[in-house]
Amino acid sequence: MAVNFSFPLARGCLAVSVAASLVVTAQTAVGDDSQSVCLTDDLSREVCLGSPAERIIALSPNLVELVYAVGAGDAMVGAVSYSDYPPEAEALPRVGGYDRLDSEAILALEPDLVLAWQGGNPAVQLDQLSALGVPVYFTDAQDFAAIADTLEQLGQLTGHESQARAEAQRLLEGVALLEADYQDAAPVSVFYQVWDKPLMTVNGEHWISRSLAICGGQTLFADADALVPKPSIENVLAADPEVIITGGKDATDTTWHESWLRFPQLRAVEQDNLFVIDPDLVQRATPRLLDGTRLLCQVLDGVRERR
Repeated sequence: MAVNFSFPLARGCLAVSVAASLVVTAQTAVGDDSQSVCLTDDLSREVCLGSPAERIIALSPNLVELVYAVGAGDAMVGAVSYSDYPPEAEALPRVGGYDRLDSEAILALEPDLVLAWQGGNPAVQLDQLSALGVPVYFTDAQDFAAIADTLEQLGQLTGHESQARAEAQRLLEGVALLEADYQDAAPVSVFYQVWDKPLMTVNGEHWISRSLAICGGQTLFADADALVPKPSIENVLAADPEVIITGGKDATDTTWHESWLRFPQLRAVEQDNLFVIDPDLVQRATPRLLDGTRLLCQVLDGVRERR
């Protein structure tokens, strides 16, 4: 299982999103099937490839998942720890963790493209790779629109434009349907727990809060400056949420969920509104976030029915 957050205990990525400007140029040489591709990444850097990438290393689990989503999984030659979806990604050679890369392993795999997480991969190591001539493309999707954009960008970089475009369209159409279904939903106060020690949640700018908002959920600490605030137990007790949703370490971990039973005075405990959700479906910015959002909506529907 991999979780997409920028704190030491997590297994993925989280950073403030910079909307990517997509710039594509394609040039086909006379008598040659090769095609050059240039894109502007999330750091406003132009990255050019002589032809669509055929040897890709992705430096966060969600980026691995996105490459497979556009149909370019066969081009993957390396990944970081906890890159476990789709299942075939587990067999990829490891090049360290998202926060501590094995540069020698990366170079030995001879990638023609490295996909980097804008806010979490070690900048010094990535600068070194770039200095050695390795194309490094920075990206960090933070909401559904950005995920769709990233899919299309990866489609351009890998020569899988059609599948990438179709996947992006499927994602956005699914989101639009949910928004229409829940536009008049009664609000529900939600505390979403992304980690236990220290206690961590998300503010209103994070994609989990935005997914909950689609369902009519109002997250506690939405006004916090940090994307991943660290409230105290006392803060949560004072806010008294109607629902507490925890991700746990995986889909079967109920430890965090059960820890709230110590506080019977909480509305969420009193009304039996404690839920565990598969973290891979909501804590990774990938197309599966749509499935996770549907589950969140189902949870909140159940809460409304019990009022």
